Amino acid sequence: MYLTAEKKQELFAQHGKSATNTGSAEGQIALFTFRINHLTEHLKKNKKDHSTRRALIRLVGKRRSLLDYLIKKDIERYRAIIKELNLRK
Repeated sequence: MYLTAEKKQELFAQHGKSATNTGSAEGQIALFTFRINHLTEHLKKNKKDHSTRRALIRLVGKRRSLLDYLIKKDIERYRAIIKELNLRK
């Protein structure tokens, strides 16, 4: 499996407030970004995998919603996570 429990804990520890705080917006955005990157690589090899393409679009939408939430709540947290994850916009 591409996403192990250890990898998840590492992502939450780096980008969230702690390894156990899995609900923070920054941690969720980091997790979604990791999954989006993985699915993007998969789709480069498997162009006709439409169910994965749909899942990728849903993940991008979820991440966008969380980023919009962060803009409204705390613009500094938004800028920090964008910079850390090298996201456009």
